[in-house]
Amino acid sequence: MNDRVVVAGAVYDRGRMLAARRSAPPELAGRWELPGGKLEPGETGEQALVRELREELGVETEPLERIPGEWPLAPGYVLRVWTARLVSGVPAPLQDHDELRWLGPGESDAVDWLDQDRPAVAEAMRRLPTGTDATGTVAPGATPERDAPTGPLSDGARH
Repeated sequence: MNDRVVVAGAVYDRGRMLAARRSAPPELAGRWELPGGKLEPGETGEQALVRELREELGVETEPLERIPGEWPLAPGYVLRVWTARLVSGVPAPLQDHDELRWLGPGESDAVDWLDQDRPAVAEAMRRLPTGTDATGTVAPGATPERDAPTGPLSDGARH
């Protein structure tokens, strides 16, 4: 395969998935995506995902599973997506993004996704783990110490 791989993460926390609004390049600005970036030589997809999410959002994540398929981007590039669990940190738009939002079940249409992300987003939302159940038991992959509200992150997390 001669295509260069771009990795992206459907980052889960407390039954929600993180969406990132592009600030660059101009032709993508204002549209939403699953955050990530280019695979570097010698990296696995999972390693690239952890590195990119650390660089772009300032968080530590744990890749969970790859969503089947890959989607063409610009000529010579393909997108591969993993689900990932937020391990530590509060996501902030550090690179290439100007806003982040947590989306709960049924909220995937609340933002204008980049076309190439739409199939992966649909599958990631189907796989979305639940947060806590009615008894307060934490579901696998959920982190009860995170209590940011659904919707836009607090103004303190924006740049």
